[in-house]
Amino acid sequence: MQIHSAIPDLRAALKNKGRVVFVPTMGNLHAGHISLMQQARAHGETVVSSIFVNRLQFGPNEDFDKYPRTFEADCAKLTAAGVDVLFAPTEVDLYPEPQQYQVEPPEIQHQLDGEFRPGHFRGVATVVLKLFNIVQPQAAVFGKKDYQQLMVLRNMTRQLALPIEIIGGETVRADDGLALSSRNGYLSPTERTEAPRLYRLLSRIRQEIRDGNRNFSELERQALVELSDHGWRTDYIAVRQQSDLQLPQPGVQALVALAASRLGATRLIDNIEV
Repeated sequence: MQIHSAIPDLRAALKNKGRVVFVPTMGNLHAGHISLMQQARAHGETVVSSIFVNRLQFGPNEDFDKYPRTFEADCAKLTAAGVDVLFAPTEVDLYPEPQQYQVEPPEIQHQLDGEFRPGHFRGVATVVLKLFNIVQPQAAVFGKKDYQQLMVLRNMTRQLALPIEIIGGETVRADDGLALSSRNGYLSPTERTEAPRLYRLLSRIRQEIRDGNRNFSELERQALVELSDHGWRTDYIAVRQQSDLQLPQPGVQALVALAASRLGATRLIDNIEV
């Protein structure tokens, strides 16, 4: 696997490499990330990943400096997964001057996860657009676990007419259904046993909708009560349209149930498409 930090070196390395598929990350990789790399291989000749902890997407109450940096271990995992090229810029490489031009997503950036992480999706959209301009891939893979991020980036790519196919990578789960996440390591043994409840509740909502229940607010309320009764502190449980994460309109069948809730000190997010 080639590793480049300078933008000119990366661009030179990617010349005449056929269809390039890009998987951006912030490092601290787990099996879910590696699954995205493997899915990327099916969509092109050259798989490029990046590791960059993006300061722009961290809110005032989120500690940028404490985000785990595990570069050597990450490189070993990417090499084993067959990634061809890794772009690992420093902040000076990516932001040689203050990033005054930023991407402003639509109102959805302030809803759901955005309500609790002000400025997060602006920072994500800005860095991803910049990475797209640097790597110039023909396709990019983002995990469905971060569903709102996937929707924001997919719609940004379409509306800005970027020649990039956005591929949603399926969420990888433990045997008990818990979505794999770097945050899972912060759960105590007791919390880890309780954590799959979030997936079970979302699965129940999906089944209720499939059975014809369109009382979404009541489904959300019931799930919220159950989580609260078991010690969770919930930010949101919501049923939305897959396309834009707006409230479901009559007749719309492509839905997604999303949730973010805290178990102890750990904030877990998950979703299930309906």
